[in-house]
Amino acid sequence: MTRRHLTLDPTPIGPLTLVADGDELVAVYMEGHAHHPGSDALGEPGDGGVLGDAAQQLTEYFAGDRTTFDLPMRPIGTDFQVRVWQALRQIPYGVTWSYRELATAVGNPSASRAVGLANGRNPLSIVIPCHRVIGADGSLTGYGGGVERKRWLLDLERQEALLPGLS
Repeated sequence: MTRRHLTLDPTPIGPLTLVADGDELVAVYMEGHAHHPGSDALGEPGDGGVLGDAAQQLTEYFAGDRTTFDLPMRPIGTDFQVRVWQALRQIPYGVTWSYRELATAVGNPSASRAVGLANGRNPLSIVIPCHRVIGADGSLTGYGGGVERKRWLLDLERQEALLPGLS
């Protein structure tokens, strides 16, 4: 498969780099993202297909018109990481879970630390909502794109979640 990338700019949280491998979205990186692999891993610039669909759906999300993403995606990680990322997709829009709740969802309530590390390695920011995981005390713990962006995303969802008629 051929890797392609598209930069979505502007967005309310700064430029986003969307990466596809063939017909699947494999990454969404923010500017200054903690685990950005570097430009060599992004592939050739491109648009259309899943990149165009992802750009459109992210634009709708930022406008408050979308609460879920319907994209072919393939996050690349270990089996445990993939299980964590699948569990993240179960967290509803406008809702937060603690790391312990996420660990329980993957079947190991005592694995909060391991779940936190896997959460931090999520390559599909926003689309797989790792920003919805917070500390047990309600604190906004680390986020690959920065705590300020995490706060902004949660604020967006909390405000928009109160409005009827969202898809």
